[in-house]
Amino acid sequence: MKKLALAGLMAVAGTAAFASGYVAPVVEPEVVVAHSSSSMGGIVVPLLLLLLVAALAN
Repeated sequence: MKKLALAGLMAVAGTAAFASGYVAPVVEPEVVVAHSSSSMGGIVVPLLLLLLVAALAN
């Protein structure tokens, strides 16, 4: 009789654990940081160096 009662208790406890149904997982969005660059970014430093060399040559 104890085994039957224990089996009944386990069956009730087992069904209560899954009674909530399916819950969709919460996935946080990935943060993407976009660095903006100007088209003149690659030419500014060489031009400044050229001006510095020209100023030192005079």
